[in-house]
Amino acid sequence: MSADLEAMFQSMLVGKVPTMWASKSYPSLKPLGSYIIDLLARLSFFKNWVTKGIPNVFWLSGFYFTQSFLTGATQNFARKYKIPIDHLTFSFEVMEAEESMDAKPLSDQEDGVYVYGLFIEGAIWDRENGQMGEAAPKILYDTMPVIWLKPVEKKDLNKEGTYEAPVYKTSERRGTLSTTGHSTNFVMIMLLKTEQPPEHWVNRGVALLTQLDD
Repeated sequence: MSADLEAMFQSMLVGKVPTMWASKSYPSLKPLGSYIIDLLARLSFFKNWVTKGIPNVFWLSGFYFTQSFLTGATQNFARKYKIPIDHLTFSFEVMEAEESMDAKPLSDQEDGVYVYGLFIEGAIWDRENGQMGEAAPKILYDTMPVIWLKPVEKKDLNKEGTYEAPVYKTSERRGTLSTTGHSTNFVMIMLLKTEQPPEHWVNRGVALLTQLDD
């Protein structure tokens, strides 16, 4: 047995993702069992996309290279309205739906993409008031409802009354710069509605995650 196979065997014995797999994998801090379940869920997501057509709501956590999906969304918008892509950014609207939508909204809500699968750490999403709220004691995470990512021109983006929440792939909140020029962990900044000043949430270390550690 080679040294690599021996290391893989030892990792499996303690329920850890083997280093050989992790080097080729998307970032994950999950133990082996949860990692396999997550991997199968990702494969199922893409299989349904191929067999059933483009979903109304995309599982943002399921993408290996999330930034390419986001770039594709802005490219579609740029081509449709003949706007230079470097003039665009995203606006964000948290919807009432939790994970799925029976149909895409019509008319002025058909542009952009709808995503789910994010978790907010250090705060909650107050569904009654449609804004960020204080986390309950001993509750570390809250699930986010469906979020509408709509491309808009940068000059039209309104940041008033929002918190710039960083989105990370894992709770490690750090990564390395890949050959594409993107971080291996940081995804983007999302603007979330809040009545509190941004410093309030910065002090609590509030961020969005695409996956949990368990």
